[in-house]
Amino acid sequence: MTTESGRAGWAKRDQARQVAALLEPGWVVNLGVGMPVAVPTEVNPDHGIVFHCENGLIGYRALADLEAPDPDIIDARCEPIQLNKGAAVVSHDLSFAIARGGRLDATVLGAFQVSANGDLANWSAGGGRVAGIGGAMDLAVGAKRVIVMMRHCDRAGKPKIVKRCSLPLTAVGCVDVIVTELAVIRVRPDGLTVEKLAPGIGPDHLEGRTAAPLRFTSHSPKAVEEP
Repeated sequence: MTTESGRAGWAKRDQARQVAALLEPGWVVNLGVGMPVAVPTEVNPDHGIVFHCENGLIGYRALADLEAPDPDIIDARCEPIQLNKGAAVVSHDLSFAIARGGRLDATVLGAFQVSANGDLANWSAGGGRVAGIGGAMDLAVGAKRVIVMMRHCDRAGKPKIVKRCSLPLTAVGCVDVIVTELAVIRVRPDGLTVEKLAPGIGPDHLEGRTAAPLRFTSHSPKAVEEP
């Protein structure tokens, strides 16, 4: 399988669907800037997942098709969203109190690098390029689970999953799951375990684009086309 851009693996929407499948009904979930903002579109609204963004919205959803946006209701990436019934709009300090107080069941963040033991680097791309720390440090250490949603390699083709991060760390050993366009990878004490491969992606293809050892479960020795 290749995406609409010609790259192998899941398209962005399909990748977001893999992330959505990791979220449990009733969870309170923070979504970071970048790729994670695509997740609400793929979540079943009947599951009652409460989305939180650091600018102070709690209980929002993606816009419906043809729904007119409200310029005053935006997510952390300044993209238009809409509030669910019963949603709350709180101050910045209260929004971060939720993150720091351990009240988030999960956060979904982008990353420049993730190490084999779950270290996260997502605020500086190196070479003088700084994306801005923002609230990533608070979210990475405050949420009960950290899911990283990112491209498998950077624009230069270098692996973003590495043995040890060379970029400044956001948090140490915080990442639980990595979801790229190629695979779903669990960070375990004994190493990185591939739980699912994108259609058309085999172990050799994945290992050739990963700079850390991988283990494959009985469910992921080869790519299986999704129904």
